[in-house]
Amino acid sequence: MSTSTIVIAGAGQAGSRTAASLRELGFAGRLVLVGDEPHPPYQRPPLSKGHLTGVAARDSLWLHPNSFYEQHGIELLLGESVDRIDRNNARVELSGGAVVDYDHLVLALGARNRTLPLPGAELDGVVGLRNLAEADDIRDRLGRARHVVVVGGGFIGLEVAATAAKLGLQTTVIEIADQLMGRVLSAQMAGFILAAHRSRGLHVELGTSVAALTGTAGRVSAVVTADGREFPADMVLVGIGATPNTGLAENAGLRVDNGIVVDKYLATDDDRISAVGDCTSCPNPYAAGHHVRLESVHNATAQPRSLAARLVGHPEPYDSVPWFWSDQADLKLQIAGLAVDSSHTVLRGDVGSGRFSIFCFQDDVLRSVESLNRPGDHMAARKLLALGDCLTREQAGDPDFDLRAHIAAHSIDDATVDLGAHTRS
Repeated sequence: MSTSTIVIAGAGQAGSRTAASLRELGFAGRLVLVGDEPHPPYQRPPLSKGHLTGVAARDSLWLHPNSFYEQHGIELLLGESVDRIDRNNARVELSGGAVVDYDHLVLALGARNRTLPLPGAELDGVVGLRNLAEADDIRDRLGRARHVVVVGGGFIGLEVAATAAKLGLQTTVIEIADQLMGRVLSAQMAGFILAAHRSRGLHVELGTSVAALTGTAGRVSAVVTADGREFPADMVLVGIGATPNTGLAENAGLRVDNGIVVDKYLATDDDRISAVGDCTSCPNPYAAGHHVRLESVHNATAQPRSLAARLVGHPEPYDSVPWFWSDQADLKLQIAGLAVDSSHTVLRGDVGSGRFSIFCFQDDVLRSVESLNRPGDHMAARKLLALGDCLTREQAGDPDFDLRAHIAAHSIDDATVDLGAHTRS
């Protein structure tokens, strides 16, 4: 494929990483990276934290300097999007009217925020956080706000809420479930994080749904809950999850099921089209081989490496241990593996110190590890999960049990475990 053309639709982390990986692995053909934002590809994790406070300089967001794309012969088309895929003729139509032929097409289309289907959701001051423009807008609003309400107690919602509280704003989180981050955390870890946030002045309402948003002169002024309570708000951040961008693939007749369906090599049903990142539904060995869609930086960097290897003739199945993290004020939460209905959880470390891990077992098999301010456990967990069934509940709970020595004794090949740069989910 050295003389062919690869078009990558989407210039986020997954699209940019695909382009870089292809060049690293020796692809010498034409490489076109199409992105609908006016900015070069950038990191999203700082948008909900350092960027909002001004700690992260704008230039530090870029994944690569502009010279990188020039030096590596990557045609970076910004402010453009792929509007249509012509599979019969192997070409794409761009929003600006251009047509680009491809030998292979990579869909790195990402996801979009879910919106509140409620009265008042259209008011000025009701915002979401997905891209740099939205982060800039939120940063400006935080500088003028007094009362902030966050709808949704997931990663993004809690990161922004913690940032707002740190800035001295009266901040309320409204979560419909009975625990924070219910889809990804054990009740024990979620309970500790809830108590920690409340001790820092964050107001958290669990088991509460939003009925409406009210405003004055077109601007939001309050959030009304289903039980009739009203919370003042100069800004409302909606963080209730995301939906994969699959419309382009659906219109082209590709299979979609909570994401663009790919196999373990990131290939779609069309052998000239692949997909990576937040928009994909991929079989995962840590979910018993079931298709799952993961939104994480790890996924957006590891999948492209696997795909690039296949496209240059060295196929590698995507079977990396999933991992995620979230920085909320001084709480560094790291998760390895996928959340399951654990039959047993084992505590390692000291809850009172705020540095501990929860090892989650299902049928006596380690399935995931949640670590708070304990990065050594997290790194060990990723290796342990890659090894398979090699750790007992008794070993996990023994504070004197040496995880590193245990891993070494099982002769793990570090090259098979993705311990890449700690860049976030």
